[in-house]
Amino acid sequence: MLNLLEMEQLAAFAEYGTLSKAAEKLNVSQPTITRTMQHLEEEFGVSLFERSKNHITLNETGRRAVSYAVQLLKDAEKAVEDVQAFERSLHTITVSSCAPAPLWRLLPALSDAFPDMTLSSSIKSNASVLEDVKSGRCLLAVLPDIPEEGSIPETYRSRPFMKENLAVCVPPDHMFAGYKEVSFEVLNGYNFLLGTRLGFWDDMCREKMPASRFLVQTDQFTMQELIRESSLPCFVTDVAEYDEKIYGNRIVIPISDQEAKITFHIVYDGTDKKYAPAFAQLFDS
Repeated sequence: MLNLLEMEQLAAFAEYGTLSKAAEKLNVSQPTITRTMQHLEEEFGVSLFERSKNHITLNETGRRAVSYAVQLLKDAEKAVEDVQAFERSLHTITVSSCAPAPLWRLLPALSDAFPDMTLSSSIKSNASVLEDVKSGRCLLAVLPDIPEEGSIPETYRSRPFMKENLAVCVPPDHMFAGYKEVSFEVLNGYNFLLGTRLGFWDDMCREKMPASRFLVQTDQFTMQELIRESSLPCFVTDVAEYDEKIYGNRIVIPISDQEAKITFHIVYDGTDKKYAPAFAQLFDS
């Protein structure tokens, strides 16, 4: 039977060209790798090498053997990764969310309901969240609306979870400061500070305000300093808590468009015997 360690040595020989270099890279002795090449020929029952004095090269059959060796090593690595991932899945609740705010409420609720489980969450675009649902890469998904018919498997349930409304936040001397509400149409063309990991909110702002420019800040400290010191408007929502030392006397103005008023929905497989009853208790009440 073929041995993966020997397959690794064969692949290394093909990559590095000589027995000595392959032995060096794999941290084995040259006599060891020489014996391996001889044993592989015995296992395959054919000649794999062209030999001359103090030199050995792969023949055509040997190169074919190398292609199988490389594939076997890849398959073995994938098998290990898949088994490890499966083991993690038995003890992990994976959540794909279209926005950060639902996770602030969802993760604590899941932690209380499943104290022995590990929670793994990610913030993605709507399309990526739906892909995770279809592929089974997540046990729970959060979407900004009821999923369209046919966009998720028939066995999945969708339940309303929480609301979030988007607003802009401006200094008191900004031209929008006196507005009671403002639309995307009016905001379009103005520059904004924008954070990262906002999920679908990022896509929405760019779609609704194509003429605007967004100064994206990946560093939270830099973002906070710009909010405190600059006159640029930024976005806030009605479910986040904001530090008065950072936002100071900035004024919050709701965005009037219906698209800025979101009801997030939880999506999960209603036939999952392990989790569905507990999810139903959490979200269907």
